[in-house]
Amino acid sequence: MISTKIRNKPATAGKTDAAGFAIDAARIAADTRCTNVVVLDVRGLSPVTDFFVLGTGTSARQMRTVAEEVEEHGRPLGQRPLSRSLDDHWILLDYVDVVVHLFSDDARMFYDLESLWGEAKRVTWRPESVKA
Repeated sequence: MISTKIRNKPATAGKTDAAGFAIDAARIAADTRCTNVVVLDVRGLSPVTDFFVLGTGTSARQMRTVAEEVEEHGRPLGQRPLSRSLDDHWILLDYVDVVVHLFSDDARMFYDLESLWGEAKRVTWRPESVKA
C-alpha cells in the first residue's frame, strides 16, 4: 500500500475538511483504546466517500464510547453523521466524505476492508489527543 501524508494537526473550529476530520476521528479512536487504527484515502476508488477510518474496539461498550466521542467532536465542526449503525460487532458513522468503521476483532477480520479496498492509500497520521 502507498502512504499519503495529508494533515497531522487536529481540526480546531468551523467546518473542517474531510481529511482533517478523518484524522481527528482516528486520533479519538486511538486515544480511546481502539487498536490497529487506519485511515484509508478512497478518493477515486469509491463513488460515495473520500476516507474510511477503521479501528478495532475492545468491547461493544468501548466502541459505542468512541462513536459518541467522534460525534461530539464533530458537532462544533459542522460534522454530523448522515447515518449511523450501532451494532455490537460493527459500528458505522457515515459523514458522507468520511465513514468511520469500528469493529470487534472478529468482525474486522471477517469484513477485511483493508483487503477489499487494497488499492486505497493509507493516510499517515500521528496519535495526538484532539481533546482540549
